[in-house]
This record gives sequence, C-alpha cells and structure tokens, in this order.
Amino acid sequence: MLNPLCYNIIAMHNFIAKFRKVLEICKQYAGNQVNKRGNVPRRGVVPTFSDLEVVALSITAEAFCIDSENYLFTRLSIECPDAIPNLITRRQFNQRRKLTRLLGENIRKAIAKALDGGEFVFCIDSKPVKVCQNARAKRCAMGKTDIDHAPSWGYCASQGMHYYGYKLHALCGTTGVIHSYDMTAANVHDIHYLKDIQWEYHDCMILGDKGYLSAPMHQDLFTLASITLEVPYRLNQKNWRPPMWPYKRYRKRIETVFSQLNDHLMMIRNYAKQPQGFFTRMAAKVAAFTMLQYFNLINHKPIGQVKYALI
Repeated sequence: MLNPLCYNIIAMHNFIAKFRKVLEICKQYAGNQVNKRGNVPRRGVVPTFSDLEVVALSITAEAFCIDSENYLFTRLSIECPDAIPNLITRRQFNQRRKLTRLLGENIRKAIAKALDGGEFVFCIDSKPVKVCQNARAKRCAMGKTDIDHAPSWGYCASQGMHYYGYKLHALCGTTGVIHSYDMTAANVHDIHYLKDIQWEYHDCMILGDKGYLSAPMHQDLFTLASITLEVPYRLNQKNWRPPMWPYKRYRKRIETVFSQLNDHLMMIRNYAKQPQGFFTRMAAKVAAFTMLQYFNLINHKPIGQVKYALI
C-alpha cells in the first residue's frame, strides 16, 4: 500500500511538471505582451520570478483544485523547496497575481480562440456566485472600502433562491469553450451584458434563456453587429412556440460548463476578502478551465472532459 506521504510527494512532483507545461503554453500564446524574460515591460526593478511564471503558477494551482495560497506555498516549501527557482513569497504572489490578471486573461482568450476560433453560434447565460451565507451578509466586509465593486443582493430564478454576492456572465461556443465573461453585482440584470457583447462579436447567433427577452436589445444587436439573438418566448406571449431540439442541445452546453466550474474548480468556494482578490480568483478559475480544455486538445481527448485532463 502506498504511503500517503509518498502520494503527496508524487502529486507535487506532478504539479511541478504540469506547471512547466502550463508555462510553456503561456509563453507560446503571450506573444509580444511580454519581453524575453517573460515580464510585462514596465519601469522599476526587473523581477526574477517573471509575470508569466506568476500566471502559470496561478492557473496550475486552480487546475489542481488548490485555491488556498497558504496551503500551496506550505506544500511547495516542504516537499519541493528547490523545484521552482526564484519562487516568491506568498504575500508577493498574492499581490502580483492581481497585477497580472489582464495578462492572464489575454492569454486565456488566445487559447480559447485556438480551441474553436471558427465558431458562429454561441450560448449566453449567467450564474450566481455567493460570497457568504445569507445570514452573514450584513457582517460581510467585502466591498466596504470599494463601494463601486461591492457585492449585492440578487435572486436566481432557476434555483429559486436569494443570495448575496456577484453574478458570472459568460458566452461560450457550442464546444463548451468560454470566449468572453464578466463579473457584476448580483442585482445587475442579465440583459446589460449584451451591451458589451455587441462591441466584441458580429455576424453570429447567440442562444439565450428567457432572461434575455428584450425587443429593443434584439433590434440593436442585429442592427449594429448583425447578431441574431434566439430566446424562447414565454407561455403567455402570442408568438409562443416550443423550443427546437438543436436549441435545447446547444443551450445545455453552457449549463454543463457552469456545472464543471462548480464541481471541479470549486467556484462556489471563496477565500477572498476584497473584490479585487475575488475577481482575480474567478479569473484564475476560468483560465484554468480553458487550460484543461487545451490539454485535452493536444492529448487528442474530448475537450469537455476537464476532470481527466491532468491524468
């Protein structure tokens, strides 16, 4: 029988191997955003632990379901102290992963485009993300010093629950690759996310649920960007008709993506204390999800089986 301690050591050596692989992929898709040392050009002291390494370490940790920075650095310092040269401290990593969030998002978008860049049919939906239990909402300190990005109360009709937190809006292709996403307060209506979509996409079809019913918005999308928004009618509307089978099939894809983010990447678990840290962790989870899909692609596996990507 394998000693549990030996199993942990093997797991961390596998972590280091995957970290180096993620780093190579990040270098491949970073392009001219970074210099030869892997840093975003800026004034000041040149860091020895590059920006690309910060992004790769953040993505790898989330891919291995390690969302506690304290736990990650404790295991690295005990089991593999010399495996990652010039490794920074946990406090420095926490600060720099916030500064490199835009770099990580640009790399993620480039990987998503490589996965299915020829898509012209997309699915759009939103998902509630709680920051605490409802009973603790009044005592929650998140956003007290940053009112513009503070969480709020919201209602999820599909789950029939009130919650305190944020809302994840996502647009994915029919293969399940997230192309665009945004985080808003829970009280922001889903229809407002379409205002951002119309400047990023054109000549395509978007499948949404009943929360995106808006005749003026449908007209604006078609007029400005030639985007056709397909939304099922409500039962009390005159033009109601049952949704077609292809609509149900493609709409299920984004619901599966949200389930994978909850189940495998534990998006419902939150250790952040402030909105900036919360958004950074959510961005890392989405980037890790896209990276796992890319691993499946290069290993000739179905890209949707993200749970088996690291095997």
